[in-house]
Amino acid sequence: MIALILVVFVVGYLAIAFEHKLNINKSAPALMTAVLCWTIYTVSQPDPEQTIETLYHHLGPIAGILFFLLGAMVIVELVDGHGGLEIITTQIRTTDKLRLLWITGFVTFFLSAVLDNLTTTIVMVSLMRKLMKDRDDRLFFAGIIVIAANAGGAWSPIGDVTTTMLWVGGQITALNIVKMLFLPALVCLIAPLIGLSFVVKGNVKAPDVDHNDNAGTTPFERSVVFFLGIGALLFVPIFKSITHQPPFMGILLGLSVLWATTEIMHAGKDPVRTSRHTVANALRQIDAASILFFLGILLAIAALEASGILTHAATWLDRNIGNMAITGLLIGLLSAVVDNVPLVAATQGMYDLSAYPPDSFLWEYIAYCAGTGGSILIIGSAAGVAAMGMEKIDFFWYLKRIALLALVGYLAGAGTYLFIYSMLH
Repeated sequence: MIALILVVFVVGYLAIAFEHKLNINKSAPALMTAVLCWTIYTVSQPDPEQTIETLYHHLGPIAGILFFLLGAMVIVELVDGHGGLEIITTQIRTTDKLRLLWITGFVTFFLSAVLDNLTTTIVMVSLMRKLMKDRDDRLFFAGIIVIAANAGGAWSPIGDVTTTMLWVGGQITALNIVKMLFLPALVCLIAPLIGLSFVVKGNVKAPDVDHNDNAGTTPFERSVVFFLGIGALLFVPIFKSITHQPPFMGILLGLSVLWATTEIMHAGKDPVRTSRHTVANALRQIDAASILFFLGILLAIAALEASGILTHAATWLDRNIGNMAITGLLIGLLSAVVDNVPLVAATQGMYDLSAYPPDSFLWEYIAYCAGTGGSILIIGSAAGVAAMGMEKIDFFWYLKRIALLALVGYLAGAGTYLFIYSMLH
């Protein structure tokens, strides 16, 4: 059973990687892989009903991620539809590609710590569309955004879902994780940027301005929608900390407020002129296929977790490697292939807090490795999957152009953490 599930997963993974060679949208093999993996697991179990309950158990958190992604994409699309992103783009006057690359990296890095890496990626990739016309430039910047978003999310307790899991589980504390991982995460971003400084040259070409983009909206209305939209995104971690509700509830609340505001704002206007400023239009504009791709990938990985494959992999690493520094590094590399959430969950189950108390080496190192290792492959993180869907990034393009940069940053940041830890202990 385990061997068959692994074969199906690997074949599905290759079909996703060779999307452009096969001329099949990656969402199709992702969904097929998920269904086949769960079907194999279900029919091999003596109690299928129990397996179905396990499926629903995994579906809850996955649905939460999908609703969050949907809400964030609609909010960003609604802000963009009103011309709100121009408030930011007009402040970025440089066209120098290298300078813009550093600005983008640092803005993404710090924004990801406040929002989270998924939301930040959606915002920043949308912003790049307003700043540069050349798609090759946008793809390259999207790759850097993925690295920066994952690095920025790793050092904040609310910046990455795995760091949040460790925070909620009591393995780390908020102030300590910021203190210990800020510098390693920053090195994880700066190392690729330094390497790029020797090769990136020239200027970016701004896209043609569509003077009809803001038809039907005034500068005041654009500002209201922009600040409400950004406020809705920033409100999510606050809402979560106050109410203890999952993030998707906060994003849906923000979307509902923005939805009602835009309906009132455009009431009585010509519906033809304001049709592109509605939530209904925003829902049509977002890439629904990428959401289905997300669903398929997460369900397939959940099947690996439910069947015990990920737990066996983590246990094998512990028994055969033994060295926690190497084990953590390998878990980070593994998170580039499979989702880091079940990997961290398996780690939490393997190691007891009595043996590894809060803020110990293991938990800090896992927070860094699992948070940043996913940048090495485009489908290794939520940020990467979102960027892949929004800009139609080819798996092998990312592998050739971005993966090595992400790996260098990952190893440099890991080395920085190990050095800091050895100096403090």
